Parts: sequence; structure tokens; C-alpha cells
Amino acid sequence: MDLVFRDAEVVDGSGAPSYRADVALSGGRIAAIVKEGAAAGCQRPTARRIVDAEGLALAPGFIDMHAHSDLALLRDPDHSAKAAQGVTLEVLGQDGLSYAPVDDRTLAQVRQAITGWNGDGSDVDMDWRTVGEYLDRLDRGIAVNAAYLVPQGTVRMYAVGWDDRPATEAELDRMRTLVAEGLAQGAVGMSSGLTYTPGMYAPDSELTELCRVVAEYGGYYCPHHRSYGAGALKAYEEMVTLTREAGCALHLAHATMNFGVNEGRAPQLLALLDEALDAGCDISLDTYPYTPGCTTLVALLPSWAHEGGPEALLARLRDGETAERIRHQLEEVGSDGCHGVPVEWETVEISGVGDPALAKYVGRRVDGWATARRLLVEDRLGTTVLQHVGHEENVRAIMRHRVHTGGSDGILQGAKPHPRAYGTFPEYLGRYVREEGVLSLEECVAHLTSRPAARLRLPDRGLVKEGHRADLVLFDPATVAAGSTYEHPRTLPVGIPHVLVAGEFVIEDGRRTTALPGRSVRRHTP
Repeated sequence: MDLVFRDAEVVDGSGAPSYRADVALSGGRIAAIVKEGAAAGCQRPTARRIVDAEGLALAPGFIDMHAHSDLALLRDPDHSAKAAQGVTLEVLGQDGLSYAPVDDRTLAQVRQAITGWNGDGSDVDMDWRTVGEYLDRLDRGIAVNAAYLVPQGTVRMYAVGWDDRPATEAELDRMRTLVAEGLAQGAVGMSSGLTYTPGMYAPDSELTELCRVVAEYGGYYCPHHRSYGAGALKAYEEMVTLTREAGCALHLAHATMNFGVNEGRAPQLLALLDEALDAGCDISLDTYPYTPGCTTLVALLPSWAHEGGPEALLARLRDGETAERIRHQLEEVGSDGCHGVPVEWETVEISGVGDPALAKYVGRRVDGWATARRLLVEDRLGTTVLQHVGHEENVRAIMRHRVHTGGSDGILQGAKPHPRAYGTFPEYLGRYVREEGVLSLEECVAHLTSRPAARLRLPDRGLVKEGHRADLVLFDPATVAAGSTYEHPRTLPVGIPHVLVAGEFVIEDGRRTTALPGRSVRRHTP
């Protein structure tokens, strides 16, 4: 054996009670598990290295079902933001916007459109254009494993552009082909961002057709749906209906109920999902254990203002009359970009800027449209914000649900990012398991491991089981906690001494190693 963890408390990811055991690794897989009190004659495994795991829980590595590390994994080989949390697999390509498939025009536009999520990408050699080429790039070596969703908004940008209109039949065929090619090259499904342009310009009929392609390949559809505010329940129901018609599995991204109109309404959402599940629909969801959201400032604007692309939007913001129309929509009517709810500027906090000259705004609440407009123009749409619009009782109710999984929605860009980027998984374990008992330890680990592995159709991940891949995390249930806070969001967690990817330590004794054992995880064909 290569390595043995001696006397670990195994929380195997199934939800079953934990047990004490020695766990042996060989060749990047779990080679043997010998439980305490095993039958006489069953020898304890030996290895070239033995690690005393007394007092530590040993679990499958956590799977982040909603990550925005598309460039961060390439830019920052260390990637302690996720590795130190015990994350061994991230799902990228979220919210309908990412960097493949593209042509040169589309790549330039998507880089500008999501600068606030990932930076402008000028520090990354984007030598790919297809999904397969992007996954090949990840296979050169990254900190943790990564799966990818075909981003529907990028696909629409490529085939249709930034026009707010239905696609022609030829354009729809082109989008079908792009989605099919991405899935054939290894993507696990398709994402949408239906409060982000240009993806939100797609009518349900278009989305249904693309979901039929996803279903043919055994993938799943992961929408950031049309509203988490006014009409949120209707938006959830729309996604359930659409995927049922397409025969496609559904995974609801950051499934929250936000803004004042949804306070205490999580039970209504869960009842809607239970009815669909009981009728045979294949549905799962993810959440992060925090109440604020995080997005770009430009995302709050009405969709009509984005038509034509980023440069057209900037021209509208510079025009006084058009800017006043945007303000009216935002502040008095409620824009579709702000989930149909009139923006309350006191809930919007600047978390990052692209232009260092604007750094003085970071950490401040926006004091009105004039400031927001100035930032949008001077920062060329690169400003990132927190929106303090969530409800704790909704967060707790949804995380208890039978199809819940964990997703950080971690945007790593900006001087003061949301603490979820560095803290989601230890926050679940420390606060919601140990301190408040919302979930048992075994339940919580299952939410973060075997459930997402099942959604991703990964037959040898998500459980501590002989023959499975040795993507593992060892943590101290008595001390594990998120270090990140709103004031100090990049502080690493405590109580997670060891994290392994493919049997190699990426975190050892609480410190990042130099290992880059992560690779792309491609769609598994049943």
C-alpha cells in the first residue's frame, strides 16, 4: 500500500452511521478498509507511510456543484480557496456564461461580460476554443478535479449574438450542434443564466429544444432561473415543466428564495419540488449556507439595456436620457436583471472592482443610481457586488431537503469577495452540523459527496468504498470551521488537516503542497 490512515472515524458519504477503521490507499484508489473489531485473522493494513488519524473524520472529498473557478484553476495553481475546504471536484461553466465553446468574437465578448466573475482573462493564455480543448487544458494539471457544463448563454452569443429575439431555425440548429459537441467532448450537462444576457433572451421553446439534446447524452440542465425574487415560485415551476417536457434531468442552481417578497416561503418551494419528485421527475439542487448573494453590478440592469453587447450597454449608460430609463426600471419598476424587485441600494455592497483606481468603493454600500452608473462606466462593467437579500429560515429549510447538495457559487475575484468562496463547506460542518444541529454529520457529508456524485453520474466517487478513487478529506469534527468572514473573506478554514486528490496530498498538515493531481472529469456514459 502507498498510504494508510490509521484509526479514522469514517463518514463514508452514504448517510449511514460512521465507523472506526483503517483506510489504505494504493494507485490513487481506496485499496482496503479494515473496520475496528474486524474478525480475527484480518490483519491491519501496512504501507510505506502510516498517518495517525485518531480523532479525525475521513470522508469523500467534497464536490462543489456550483463553482466559478473557470480561470482561477489555471491562473492560480495553489487554489487553496477550494482545496483547503476539502473540495476535490468543482463543477464549472455555471450560469450560462463561460469560455467554451467560442470563436474569437465570442471569446472577446464573454471575457468582457464576466470580468466581474473571473477577471478579464488577460493573464491566462486562452489557447482553446472548444469544450474538449478547454478540458484538455485542465488535464495539464490543476489543484482539484473539475467538471464542465456547456454554457447556454455563451452558445447563444456564438450562434445568435446579443439580439433580444427568438433564434431562427438555422441558429437553433447551430446551437443544438454546439451543445451536442460540448457534451460529446465531455461536458456533464448545460447551464443557463436566465437573469443574464444574452442567455435570458431565449424563450422556453428554445431552452426545451436544447434540453432535449442534453437528455440524449445523459446530462443534466442546471439553470439559474428567471427570478429569485418576484415570481420566484413561478420561475422554479417553469424549469420543472420545461425539463419534464424535454425528458431532461434538472439541477437547480443556488436554489434560494430571496428578497422581502419571499421571506418564509421556502416550504412552498419544497412542496412544489416534492410534488414533481413524487411524479417521477429527476431533480436536485444546490445551495450555499449564507444569506447574501453575489453577482456583478451590471447584472442588475434590465435586459433591454444589454442588447447588442457590452459596448452597446456602455454607450447607453453614457447617454443621459437612456440612463434615466434604466434608473426608472431599476428603482421604480423592478428590472428583470434584479429579479423583478425594485433595487434597494442599501442592500448592495461593492465587493470588487476591475480598475484599481476605484478601490475606495470596495466594502461600501451603493448610495444611489448616480454612484452605480459612475462605477459601471468607469469600471467598464467589471464591478462585483454582494446583495444582502436572503433569509436565514429559508436557507435552513432548503438545506434539509432530500435532494439538496452543496455549491459555493464562489466568485474568487475582487478585493472583498463573498466569504462563501472560501468557507462554504466548513461552514456547513462547523455551524450547521456541530453548533446548531440542523443536519447530522452523516447527513451533511452525504449532501456534499454521494448526492452530487450521483447527479454527475460518477460511479467511483462520492463514497469511501474499496475500489473508489482516493479523493478524500480528513477533518476534526470538534474544530472544523470557516475562517472567512465578511470583513476577512480570504481567511482559510480551520480543522481540515488533510485533503487528497487521486491519493496525493494537496493539503497536508493544514498546508498546501505543490501537487497538481486534479484533472477534468468528463461525462460518464451509462
